[in-house]
Amino acid sequence: MIFTKTKIPGVFEINLELRTDERGFFARSWCQREFEERGLNPRTAQCNVSFNAKKGTLRGMHYQEAPFAEAKIVRCTQGSIYDVVVDLRPASKAFRKWVGLQLTSAHRNMV
Repeated sequence: MIFTKTKIPGVFEINLELRTDERGFFARSWCQREFEERGLNPRTAQCNVSFNAKKGTLRGMHYQEAPFAEAKIVRCTQGSIYDVVVDLRPASKAFRKWVGLQLTSAHRNMV
């Protein structure tokens, strides 16, 4: 997994390291050790899937505050999505900054 920092501390664009051969590829999409190395909570509490029947569908914002904050991975398994992360932590150097990433099934990137 290749973790690229964004302008928001603790938010990364994650790209897969593909191991390819004539059959296709294999790649890790989650690794406890790699999350821990970046200060991210590696505990998996739940896994969710959403589907949008119409192009342009807007999903809700998810606000997290201690002690209920959790690490999340967002990825697109078909088509593409535009995902936005906004830093609302008043003590953060990135307070009120945002980063938007296009996540696609073709690029297999995550945030």
